Amino acid sequence: MSQPARAVRPASRRWLMPAIVIGVLGAGAGWYLNHRGDTQASAYRTEAVERGEIRTAISATGTLSATATVDVGTQVSGTLKSVEVDFNDKVTAGQVIARIDPSTLQARLEQASATLSTSRAGLSEAQASAKNAEADYTRKASLVQRQLIARTDADLALAARDQSRARVASANALIRQQQANVNSAQLDLEKTVIRSPVDGVVLERAVEPGQTVAASLQTPVLFKIAGDLRKMEIVLAIDEADIGQVREGQVARFTVDAFPERNFTGRVKQVRLAATNTANVITYPVVVEVDNPDQVLLPGMTANAEIEITRKANALSVPNAALRFRPAEDSASAGPPGAPTRNPAAGASGGGGGANMVENIEKIAAGLNLDATQQAAFDAAIAKMRERAEQMRQRMQQSAGAGQSAGGGIAGGFGGGRAFGGGQGGGQNGGQRSGQGGRMAERMKQSFAPFRATLDATRQAKWDAELAALSSGKRAPVYKLVDGKPEQVVVRVGASDGTRTEVLGGELKEGDQVIVGSARPDPAK
Repeated sequence: MSQPARAVRPASRRWLMPAIVIGVLGAGAGWYLNHRGDTQASAYRTEAVERGEIRTAISATGTLSATATVDVGTQVSGTLKSVEVDFNDKVTAGQVIARIDPSTLQARLEQASATLSTSRAGLSEAQASAKNAEADYTRKASLVQRQLIARTDADLALAARDQSRARVASANALIRQQQANVNSAQLDLEKTVIRSPVDGVVLERAVEPGQTVAASLQTPVLFKIAGDLRKMEIVLAIDEADIGQVREGQVARFTVDAFPERNFTGRVKQVRLAATNTANVITYPVVVEVDNPDQVLLPGMTANAEIEITRKANALSVPNAALRFRPAEDSASAGPPGAPTRNPAAGASGGGGGANMVENIEKIAAGLNLDATQQAAFDAAIAKMRERAEQMRQRMQQSAGAGQSAGGGIAGGFGGGRAFGGGQGGGQNGGQRSGQGGRMAERMKQSFAPFRATLDATRQAKWDAELAALSSGKRAPVYKLVDGKPEQVVVRVGASDGTRTEVLGGELKEGDQVIVGSARPDPAK
């Protein structure tokens, strides 16, 4: 029985299936490798080192009030004959605002005047008696010398003359007393007319016509007058932890509930020393003066204010999250106390910290409005600083191969070599950094002494304060992402606005990617 012949497969079809399998496996392997690389590269979240404005401020609340608020009262008692102003009326200094019935005080003045007239008549009588006694004594003194009368008669005449002179002096004193009574009654009569002591606005009126006021025990308050409302002030309660940063002349910005979308500005006028203790919380009153040209701000409004402490434009900064980040492997691989905490190769990259420091110093000088002579002195000092930084950078690069920790350019040059470095751990490292910061400040002070001598007192104070803040900045580690791995860099940090922190020195530059956290897991995977 014959069998059907088999169909023979072409050679091309025999190799087709293995080729497909190999292609699928290769694509899968490529996808796996790429995916693994993406996973490794995305193990951290990063943000860029940027330049921008860093602004720090202190928040507080206070109450708006007029710069001068006067309680107007009366020094005499009586019945109010008229009240000539009302709430919100504008008044000028010396303007009549109320009158008290003057009839009682007018009668008292007339009585005092009559008594004064009586005293003056008594003075005339005493003067006439004194004149007669003087003449009598003169005659008898002459007769005694001629022995025509007894000396006793002359002595009596002398006593009568002295008595008459005493009566004249007493009458004069009585007249002065009565004149004082008249003047007092006249002043009381004038006080029945109540006048405004200042230019301002009537905030309160506590009396009505016909009301009786008594000033025997204390002065009753009839009106409350606020000074010119085009100038106002806020008294802020600043916490003791923040009061050291507040200075006169600082800018304060605030809002009020009546105009929530409008921002107002003022300036710190006074930092008062009288502390207030409320539930064991110590605060200090800070007075902020405010211009109110359109008079939309009213006394008693609550102000939510911010006192601007620092504002730095074009500052190099990192996210605050970068200062808090620590990789897991960093703690796992940490050695015993005193072991280096920084990659030596990072320190050997050289010069980054110095460049930032020089740049920050140049910014300080730029804000001093230097003339040609002062600018020349500054340029000479900064040139020497750059030269010294370069020398220090070269020495650090040479010593990096030997395993020594290298600090950032200027900080190392002026701080004794390990201002930014690892290689010293724990408390010893912290103590060295503190001492190095002091040496760094002293070195910079000496280097710029000739330039500082060219400045006036005001600019010298500003230069000293800015330079001290620059040299005393704290140091903190951040991590750059290099080839998918974190690399620690220690930087000098300055002001922070709560989101970003200024970098004063270190080996970071604009555009560097710093790690702010670990990558979040993808819920789809």
